Amino acid sequence: MPKSPPIFVTKTFVPPLEEYEAFISASFQKAHLTNQGPLVVELEKKLRAKLGVDNLQLVANGTVALQLALKALNIESGEVITTPFSYVATISSILWERCQPVFVDIEPDNFTLNPALLEKAITPRTRAIMPVHVFGYACNVEAIQKIAVRHGLKVIYDAAHAFGCRYKDRSLLDWGDVSTCSFHATKLFHTGEGGACLVQDANTNEKLDLIKRFGHSGDEHFRLGINAKMSELHAGMGLAVLPYLPEIIKARREISELYDRLLCNLVGRPLPQDGLDYNYAYYPVLFRDETQLLRIFDALAVQNIYPRRYFYPALNKLPYLTDMTSCFVAEDVSSRIACLPLFPDLSIDDVCRICRTIEANL
Repeated sequence: MPKSPPIFVTKTFVPPLEEYEAFISASFQKAHLTNQGPLVVELEKKLRAKLGVDNLQLVANGTVALQLALKALNIESGEVITTPFSYVATISSILWERCQPVFVDIEPDNFTLNPALLEKAITPRTRAIMPVHVFGYACNVEAIQKIAVRHGLKVIYDAAHAFGCRYKDRSLLDWGDVSTCSFHATKLFHTGEGGACLVQDANTNEKLDLIKRFGHSGDEHFRLGINAKMSELHAGMGLAVLPYLPEIIKARREISELYDRLLCNLVGRPLPQDGLDYNYAYYPVLFRDETQLLRIFDALAVQNIYPRRYFYPALNKLPYLTDMTSCFVAEDVSSRIACLPLFPDLSIDDVCRICRTIEANL
């Protein structure tokens, strides 16, 4: 008997082709495919309005967004405090910009950077803090902000998972000196490939805008820059996807609530903060130990179902780092956490099958 089609941890939402074509047809007719074209300008305007922010720059991807944030804030050396529980892009951006990542362990209830441990990690070489709203769960933004102000540090939020989240009636992206987004095709809202920087200070925003387009305007050169612009083809995808965002989140919420009912008391789950309006970007579950996780992965793979280990290993254990400071909570969580399949057209039958398999192999 043939296997069912594979079910992966996520599946890209694709808008109707004719709607995407309607956006990019003018770009084709004018042969205007990049260099801050009208679709990029339109998407930036719509995203600023949706998020209630003043400054938003679309860029080529979420990793370069972090690099641009560091450059625009003049953080080109020294230490950047960050979390060991994130995707590798978080520390890749720090290392690529010739800074030193310093790891602070995570909170055990929602897996975000633990602000109670921050001040012990601050040294005279510390320049910035780069927390991560992991899985869309909010960092303790108030506590982090107080510490940053007290020590004169910049805060850059890796908010790759946080698009669509609100905290205390304010976009979660509207915290820190800069918040960065990934609009990769696997994300809740996407442009195929892309990202964004949301910047608090207008002068920093201007600087970032220059840096992302080689540091010049017309024939006048102001500073060193790179090419981090978003193309019209990617902006057109974002414009086609954006109207569907409410129904995407609604569908993901309904699937998450079904998982909640079927897995109640069987697996661990992060605890959302009071005041967080969640985006249902992921469905992370915590197993008893790594042995149990691997047994369940094997049982699901037999059925062509593929959850994913987000995030393994803990970043402080990467082999190319010289400083492998122990972070007990992150190392423990990373060894036994996984994200289950979650996307709008995942069927009820498949969710039930996944949950039955988990229950049978605990």
